[in-house]
Amino acid sequence: QVQLVESGGGLVQPGGSLRLSCAASGSIFRLNVMGWYRQAPEKQRELVATITSGGITNYADFVLGRFTISRDNAKNTVYLQMNSLKPEDTAVYYCNAEAVVYSRGYQVQGNYWGQGTQVTVSS
Repeated sequence: QVQLVESGGGLVQPGGSLRLSCAASGSIFRLNVMGWYRQAPEKQRELVATITSGGITNYADFVLGRFTISRDNAKNTVYLQMNSLKPEDTAVYYCNAEAVVYSRGYQVQGNYWGQGTQVTVSS
């Protein structure tokens, strides 16, 4: 009912920057909190940053001052600007959205994930 498509991942050298995008589509009535999570090999998925529809943000301590989350509500898109990247930032980054969707004439709340985009920080 909601499709999340991430883009912008890739290979970057330590200290470099990347900008991730996640576009939501489908039978969306309202997008509430949107966010980014990441999962490194053999590690659990962890929160990176979230943003409410009103623009209130929340960050994991390990990205404070380096990453910035933003969203364009008109485009149903959330972004993650990543600066000063470190090798330990290497992971698959997943977009997440809490959304209210139309389903069989009703409004139904759900939680949705994108397929993920690989970010590799290496020299």
